[in-house]
Amino acid sequence: MDTKELLKKVRKIEIKTKRLSNHVFGGEYHSTFKGRGMTFSEVRSYQFGDDVRNIDWNVTARYNEPFVKVFEEERELTMMLVVDISASELFGSGEQYKREVITEIAATLAFSATQNNDKIGLLLFTDELELFIPPKKGRSHVLRIIRELLEFEPKGKRTNIAEALKYVTSVIKKKAIIFVLSDFMDEEYQHTLKIISGKHDVTGIRVYDEREESMPNVGLVQMLDRETDDLLMVNTGSKSVRNSYAAHFKERENYFKESFSKSGAGMLSTRVDESYAKKLLVYFKTRA
Repeated sequence: MDTKELLKKVRKIEIKTKRLSNHVFGGEYHSTFKGRGMTFSEVRSYQFGDDVRNIDWNVTARYNEPFVKVFEEERELTMMLVVDISASELFGSGEQYKREVITEIAATLAFSATQNNDKIGLLLFTDELELFIPPKKGRSHVLRIIRELLEFEPKGKRTNIAEALKYVTSVIKKKAIIFVLSDFMDEEYQHTLKIISGKHDVTGIRVYDEREESMPNVGLVQMLDRETDDLLMVNTGSKSVRNSYAAHFKERENYFKESFSKSGAGMLSTRVDESYAKKLLVYFKTRA
């Protein structure tokens, strides 16, 4: 992708996702993800109805009239986007690949965090740790994240969610908001997820395609496994083959739901052809 085309794509995603974050998710994000607590802001004269427990007795004694301490939410938070860019994300039976939808969701979340003056970091992973961008604030930082999501070429092809979560735990010391965006076509990450969820506020966003749920009956076809590069001749006319295919998808879906539920983490699933905006809004409202 040349620079001109890349900048055009980045701008297109910025316009779409910034509009969503400004008009839909900004307030919901703020309500859903609270600050680290209350911090002292100032003192002011006591007013009828103020909590007497907030009276600042030192200032009151000095001026011989009651003053109260004013507190405000310590708002600044850190959001980490942990994004799967394995080869299976380059699949889509409609207008968009899974990776394109994941990029839009990540950008929407990032702009929502920026609107609330939070820091945003990024970890791209496959079965390797591909790229880590430390958390920072600002629009230019978010645009860099979008550029990497669009153009980064991974070394690995397969998926290792557990290793990605372990890495985040090692580099992010203070409590953070962590979004894991993937198709979750992986296993053996439940134990690591439980550990990281004990320290951070974790949400899994599962993006999948309708053709991964069920295989159409179109006869004998050649299929490519993007993560292994294996070419297979598959008889889609066989009912047992179609049932096995659907069962494999269901197994991964159930493992995702079970893992996040047992870990006390948040989760949502969205199909490529569905409105991820509606899914996110419902999730934020449910959590707020």
